Amino acid sequence: MASKQLQKLTRDDVQKHNKEGDLWVIIDTKVYDLTRFKNLHPGGAAVLLDDDIAGQDATEAFYGLHRHEVLERPQYQRLQVGYIDGETSSLHGRVPAQLSKVPYAEPTWLADGYHSPYFTENHRKFQQAVRKFQDEYIYPDAQAREEDGKRPSLEVIQKMADVNLHAMRSGPGKHLKGLTLMGGIVKPEELIIHQEFARCGARGYGDGLQAGAIIGLPPVLNFGSPEVRARVIPEVLTGKKFICLAISEAFAGSDVTSIKTTAKKTEDGKYWIITGTKKWITNGHFADYFTVACKTDDGFTIILVERGEGVDTSAIKTSYSSAAGTAYVTFHNVKVPVENTLGPEGGGLFVMLSNFNHERWVMATASARSQRCVVEDCLKWITQRKAFGKPLSSQAVIRSKLAAMIARVESVQSWLENITYQMNNMSYKEQAKHLAGPIALLKMYATRSAQETARDAVQIFGGRGITRTGMGRFIEHYHRTVTFDSLLGGAEDVLGDLGVRQALRAMPPTAKL
Repeated sequence: MASKQLQKLTRDDVQKHNKEGDLWVIIDTKVYDLTRFKNLHPGGAAVLLDDDIAGQDATEAFYGLHRHEVLERPQYQRLQVGYIDGETSSLHGRVPAQLSKVPYAEPTWLADGYHSPYFTENHRKFQQAVRKFQDEYIYPDAQAREEDGKRPSLEVIQKMADVNLHAMRSGPGKHLKGLTLMGGIVKPEELIIHQEFARCGARGYGDGLQAGAIIGLPPVLNFGSPEVRARVIPEVLTGKKFICLAISEAFAGSDVTSIKTTAKKTEDGKYWIITGTKKWITNGHFADYFTVACKTDDGFTIILVERGEGVDTSAIKTSYSSAAGTAYVTFHNVKVPVENTLGPEGGGLFVMLSNFNHERWVMATASARSQRCVVEDCLKWITQRKAFGKPLSSQAVIRSKLAAMIARVESVQSWLENITYQMNNMSYKEQAKHLAGPIALLKMYATRSAQETARDAVQIFGGRGITRTGMGRFIEHYHRTVTFDSLLGGAEDVLGDLGVRQALRAMPPTAKL
């Protein structure tokens, strides 16, 4: 089909089209014919027939009510009939792979004119590659799946497998050996991946995108037998099968030792018989493997269970999208080979505690980036929205809220980068000794900061901040789902207490006021 020939017009030409049966407007030098559309306008035809709109430049009015992405939809692009001669369009929406020029929209290591002791040019190249992938494949799928509640598209999962993103999200280790990473960029940084993926602005989808593997696969990587690792790891990292972590129960949340799911050996000692239930299991609804915490005769044991006879899952509806696959899982006399035991029998607590550091760190990375996205939206909004005849940015109370939001996100990011640097320079054993407390405190601080930022953002956006569509849709979504991070991986109060108790253990007995 031949493209439509756009007319070269003047502003005087457009002013002549200002009636109900002949209605044109200008938006950012582009001319749109709204004659047939006006009765379909969600706000009614009267809005478009206003003397300040019909036949006039409606750019300011449009951006006070709509996101730029509206103009990019095919049904509205077709309404364009021309452009203003001699003028250049200057406004644009989301540009794939491009860094934002909005202050504080990017961490300082990506901002013009700033420097970092942690990040190198290799990191910047890797970030560009991950952002391009995220914008091209993940963002569009995230918006669709967050809305319809379906699991992330298998095509996207496969695209991620093609460049080994599943493997890179599981951190450094032997599982990366021999793999071509992100098309040949061989020094990935896991923090960058998690932060770029958080930009999709779809919390449920984000968890549906193999979050189960991020927390459920490490026990297999670190404690599985050679046979189990050889079979399970390739299946998960290539996106052929899915895994989840199954610890929480209706009877036990942060208090993992109170679980009631049991595993008893058969008389010949060759199998476990597992019975019990698990609740709020991320990815559980579509998982093929379950990393399960069980009570055994000698304590607390972690066992890998494959979906099969006796394993049933049902979806749980939560505040975010069912794209996450949150599930209630039932194990009824499930027979599992003892070779599927992860770590020593009775040593499950150590297995889980070693897993928590990475899980909580991942959640802090995503929280920091999500808060930054909120700051960016708020800065855009207060400069384009007018109240009392002036931009919102002219209100001191609004600037005060933004100041607090910026201070929080920058402090979270700085603490996160410092802890990440320590992780890169400590052995696994040293991390368990020195970083369990700081990581717990970081996650507590990050999620509390996030909730304060969510509340302030809603106040800034007003009614749009509680509306699922339109200008404030990302703010509404963030406010509705932000509490997930404060609970998953350990509740804030529990983590704060853990951090202080670890500090008290390290107190020198000679330290006195």
